[in-house]
Amino acid sequence: MSSSSSLVLEMEIFQYIDVHQSDFIEDLKEWVAVESDSIQPDLRKEVIRMMALAADKLSALGATVNLVNLGSHQLPDGQDLPLPPVILGELGKDPQNPTVCFYGHVDVQPAKKEDGWKTDPYTLTEINGNLYGRGATDNKGPVLAWINAVETFRALKLAMPVNFKFVIEGMEEAGSLGLEKLLGEEKQHFFSDVDYIVISDNLWLSKKKPALTYGSRGNACFFVEVECGSKDLHSGTFGGIIHEPLTDLIALLDSLVDPTGRIQIPGIYDSVAALTEEERKLYESIEFDLEEHKNNSGVKKFLYGTKEEILLHLWRYPSLSIHGIEGAFHEPGIKTVIPAKVIGKFSIRQVPHMDLSIVKQQVVEHLEGVFSKRNSPNKLKVSMPLGAKPWLADVNDPVYKAARRAIKTVFGEDPDFIRDGSTIPVARMFQTIMQKSVMMFPIGAADDGEHSQNEKISRHNYIEGTKVFAAFFLEISKLHQHLCETSNTETNN
Repeated sequence: MSSSSSLVLEMEIFQYIDVHQSDFIEDLKEWVAVESDSIQPDLRKEVIRMMALAADKLSALGATVNLVNLGSHQLPDGQDLPLPPVILGELGKDPQNPTVCFYGHVDVQPAKKEDGWKTDPYTLTEINGNLYGRGATDNKGPVLAWINAVETFRALKLAMPVNFKFVIEGMEEAGSLGLEKLLGEEKQHFFSDVDYIVISDNLWLSKKKPALTYGSRGNACFFVEVECGSKDLHSGTFGGIIHEPLTDLIALLDSLVDPTGRIQIPGIYDSVAALTEEERKLYESIEFDLEEHKNNSGVKKFLYGTKEEILLHLWRYPSLSIHGIEGAFHEPGIKTVIPAKVIGKFSIRQVPHMDLSIVKQQVVEHLEGVFSKRNSPNKLKVSMPLGAKPWLADVNDPVYKAARRAIKTVFGEDPDFIRDGSTIPVARMFQTIMQKSVMMFPIGAADDGEHSQNEKISRHNYIEGTKVFAAFFLEISKLHQHLCETSNTETNN
């Protein structure tokens, strides 16, 4: 396709999206109205209803839709609760086209008006160009934007530039129960012909500048338990004559990180990759308001003073945070008790190349070494109840190049290439199981307030996000075709 005909096609697509934006917002209003909270058991039926709505929407596109039953799961009180089905949808099987798999979720975090919402969280409300409602940005808005982009090609009777696969779940906010097993089972079947995987379930770093996400940190959570006996003791009777567990624990926690934020566990940085010049340049052009980030946090000072240092330590270096102490007296007032057992809780956000088993070993050896020097007769136990691995993609993959071109077309500027300091298990899950290119392609802005009160997506981001997905379909089709032609030429030569 020539550049001029490609431009005409884009204009036709974008014009259709602009003309039909009210319809797209009505669709989002219908979806937001469903209280598909996957956390609260009594709302599970609403999640299941939401899955049926999403399946109907895909069926209306002409997609083949399979609602896969995942069975049930047991709650802490012993009650069995049905898991919502996962949607596996498919549209198009042209062997000349690349196959793009889109992942999204339609369950939401809990929300109540009395929590501090300005509007009813389940009534999509437009105020000053922003669409407020639970799930507007996380993740119903982006899922619908992708579907709307596909719908645009169908409505205009245009040939689909790619084959589409859809994976839509209803348990993401509750840990994606059953999803990993399903992906593994379907790897050689439903996913066998997938070329690229796109996830749109995060936000830009900026309020205005688009971004593509290519990495996230993992998370290793630790419990460090110190116990002296079977019961709490009176400090007037025993204070000063025993090794107190809480004193031991405070010393252990204090040994983990220094005042500059550097982790003090020997060997913890050994596997962290050196910063290349190419990667450092990615940080220079990123739009990031240091003062605004500081104001949002409510703290007076960060550990680092430059944008680059802040982002490096948020994204590509490990960090250690202490979260709390179980077993210590924490109510108002004073209770002069020596607790018999206390448990410190901390986590390490690890980065690519850090091995979870080695991190655990380093933590245990360090804490046991510090504890042994205290000559305490108390019992020490260190455990790692949760470990999630980091995720890293290659920004030079075709899927990122295509998304970059699409963003340039729609927004008129190159995106920031960003990482996420938190953990995104689903990206790692897809990458590990499928062994295919995974890209995180957000359309929500930094101030959308996912999981918070007054969650929103702007009308601008929702509609331009629909356009950017449509432009991406065209770009990845062109790039993929070019790669195939190049590969065939090399093979023939």
